[in-house]
Amino acid sequence: MKKLNLILLGLLPIMSFAKAPDCHNWPMNITKGWLKNANITDIYNLDESKTKITLLASEKTKKDLYIQIYHFVFFDKQGNTYEVITQNKASHEECSMSQVNSYLISKSRILY
Repeated sequence: MKKLNLILLGLLPIMSFAKAPDCHNWPMNITKGWLKNANITDIYNLDESKTKITLLASEKTKKDLYIQIYHFVFFDKQGNTYEVITQNKASHEECSMSQVNSYLISKSRILY
């Protein structure tokens, strides 16, 4: 009986936390448009293969509704980087449950 209880206690955290939706594309695409519209950079000049995406936080607020915070690092072909933090709401059914709030936290030039 003790072994069964230990196994159940070990599995309980895995079973109780639902996996957050993978919705990085929605805030990333909206942020690229924001970078262009704000005249920060030409999005056609970005090297998408180098983009770094990090999910910083995902908090479940209601049934299948999450607030997600992403950190994006965009690289352009001239060696500039653009670090942006985004915040939006998403669900497993729809990534665009709210507008995307984008914050440019760093723009820098990489000198090789």
